[in-house]
This record gives sequence, C-alpha cells and structure tokens, in this order.
Amino acid sequence: MTKSLKSLWARFLFQDKGILPTKRLLLVYLILSLIFVISSLLGLSWTFVITFNLFVFCVSILDLLFSPSKRQLSFKRALPKEMERGVTYPIEIEVSNSSASALHYRILDGLPQSFDRPFPIKGHISKDTAAVITYQTTAYIRGNYLVQKLYFRYSSLLGLWEKQTTVDLAETVKVIPDLTETKQYLENAQAFLKYEGLKIRRQKSGVGDFAKIRNYVVGDDPRKINWRQTAKLQEIMTNDYEPEHGKYITILIDCGRMMGAELTKGNRLERALEAAMTVTAAALKKGDYVSMLAFSNKIHVYVPPAKGLAHLQTILQAIYNVKVNPAESNYGAVLRYLETVQKKRSLLLLFSDVSSFLHEESALVYLQRLRQRHMFFMIGVEDETLVSRLKEKPDTVHQAMVKSIAQQQVLIKKREKNKWEKRGLQMIEASEEKLAVTAVSRYIEIINQNLL
Repeated sequence: MTKSLKSLWARFLFQDKGILPTKRLLLVYLILSLIFVISSLLGLSWTFVITFNLFVFCVSILDLLFSPSKRQLSFKRALPKEMERGVTYPIEIEVSNSSASALHYRILDGLPQSFDRPFPIKGHISKDTAAVITYQTTAYIRGNYLVQKLYFRYSSLLGLWEKQTTVDLAETVKVIPDLTETKQYLENAQAFLKYEGLKIRRQKSGVGDFAKIRNYVVGDDPRKINWRQTAKLQEIMTNDYEPEHGKYITILIDCGRMMGAELTKGNRLERALEAAMTVTAAALKKGDYVSMLAFSNKIHVYVPPAKGLAHLQTILQAIYNVKVNPAESNYGAVLRYLETVQKKRSLLLLFSDVSSFLHEESALVYLQRLRQRHMFFMIGVEDETLVSRLKEKPDTVHQAMVKSIAQQQVLIKKREKNKWEKRGLQMIEASEEKLAVTAVSRYIEIINQNLL
C-alpha cells in the first residue's frame, strides 16, 4: 500500500487530518442518482442533470466553508496522574470554539486498549463558546501508560462534510492497585475488621508499652489498678497498656506463575498487592517499620524498612508496576537474600500460593534457619473450585468421583500444612474477598500478643 493510500485509509479510520464526506452527503447523491437515472429514461436532458449536480455540490461546499477552521479550535484534557485499578474516573476534555459557526462533533480519545473506551462521544458546540466534554473510564491493568492523541471530527449546520483533526496532548497516567480496602482501614480500623470480630485493643494481660493512667471502668482488669494514683486522687485509677511499637514487618509478594491464576476480580497477584498495601497501612499507622519485597525466580523490588505513613507512598510507587512472571518462584533464593538484608527480628508475611509452596522442600531448610530469628506467616487465596467441589451433592458416579478427588486433595494439603506448622511455620488460606481482612487480623493478633 502506497503512502498516500495509507494516509487516506487512516483518515477514514479516525486517525489522521483531513476532510471527509458524511453519510448524509453520500445519501443525498445516491437518491439524486436514482432519480436522475429514472428521469433520463423518461427523456430528461443531461444538461439539467449536470447543472443540478453542480448546484448540490456548490451548496455542500458552502456548507463546508461555514464550518470552523482547525485554527479556531483549541483543546485541553484533564487526566488524573494516578488511577486505581478497577475504579471509574471522570476524564474532562475542554474544547474552545472561537469561530462564528456552531458545530456537531464526534470525539475519540487515545486511551490504551486496557481502559474502557466509550467512544465515539457525540455532541454540539455553539459558536464562540467553550464546552467541557466528560466521559467515564476504568483501567483494568496496572502500569504506566502514555495517553497521547485526541481525534476530533466535526461538521457544520447541514452536516454534509466532516473535518477531522488530530491533537497531540501527551500525558502519562499510572494505574496503581485498588486502595479501597486500605482507605477503609485508615478511616475506621474497627469497622474494617468487624466481619472478623477482632478487637484491636485485645492483648495479653500485663504486656505491651505503658500508655497512660485513666479512670477505672467496669470490665477493666483489677490487676492493672494503680493504687498510688488511686490514693492521691481518691478515685480508682488504672494503668492503660498498648501493643509495643517499632516492630519490623517484612512483606513478601510472590509474582511467580501460580499468582497469575484468574479470580472473580483480577488475579491472585492483584489481590495480594491490595491486601499487602492494607497490611502496610495498618503497620505504619501503628508505628511499625515496614519493608516490601516482590520476587519470582529473582528479586524484582525491595524497599528497605521505614516507618510513618509517608512510607506508604514509597512502597506504592515501587511495586505498582510489578507483573506476573511466567516462571516458577525460587523461594530458596529470596530467603537467602532476606538473610542478608533483614538482620533485625521481624514478622515475615508471605503472600503466595499455599499449594505450590507446600511442595517446595528446598525452602524448608532456609525457613527453619530464619525461624530462629524471625517469625514466619504465610497467607494465600483459597481455591474456590476445590471448595465448590467439596460442597456439591454427588448425584452421579462422575460427581462422586470428582468430590472424592477434591477431598483427597484437601487431606493432602492438611497433612503437608501440619508438617510445616510443627516446625513453627504458620500458613492460612482465605477467600479473595477476605484476604486483606484476614491478613490485617493476623498481623494485629501477633502484635497484640507480643509475639515479636
């Protein structure tokens, strides 16, 4: 295909600059052609036919001349710098028409294919005015994207011709993990954990850091009464304790092949990232140090430990673009690396696939060595297909066989988990909807019980 033909084809595909006839003009000429063919058979002169065609063509040219020129149009786009995956955002495009002619438009924005694309958008702009065009879009894949071109077609009052212009409005947008659950926790931690029934203040009696002396209320532990202050103030006062702060939390995120398994909303890696960010927010809010490590067959991202909610943004910017690697995860390599970078005692919270991890014998040696200094806890997404098979009522021989195999898989998994847990390596599975809640609950239980 020659360069001129490619340019013409791109023009028809809404990808170039130029002038195109509209369907209305083509329809007018089609109707006129049918009329003239029939009339010519009845003796209509060709002079009249040619003259009338020229008249229609001149009218269409006048209609084209009364449409705004491209120099009389200006464009601005308001695009968020960051968008959360799966969350709908409004995009605004301001079009200024400084001409003395109104126009009808069709617009197509150059969003990536992984975004919702509700195009073309149609509308009308009056003369010498500016209009704001708003549409909604949702991004489904994390990453860093360049949104560059804006394609704009417009016609005049009669709509016989359409002008097309392509505007370069280059902007970058980051698609980050969905932080809905993280925001819910930061707004109201107890309400976020209500489905677990966990009390954030619950802890062993007499442990934790001394916080303050307050009035005794019904239900307080009598052993915590401060008798010295009680005697001074002539009312019962009690010591108030809270879990110790400044603990080290290391969050490990598996990006290996098994984490690419699709779930109801996204895949296992997406859910793990969302849950990891929620645990990070919970730990930073409590004053703990948090580090983050993403890996598969190699180390992808490592963020050293720090505290303060500002560190949440540091971690987010480091891991927002990690992808599933179509390779088996090398747990041994990441645990060896962890021995070199994390010297202080910490909670190692691993988000991975429990089934594949249970058969990783090489990791057991390193974990037993790490267990002497650190506390290890693993959480994964349960297999919904396996759970549904277990709940099925076997009405046929085939269904009974499928259910028996599912039960056998569960028994094998329980036996392997017991073997690991006897060595002090705890692991749990949760549904995808409760992964973040379960992870935060287990973290709070460990901190409240002063296990670190």
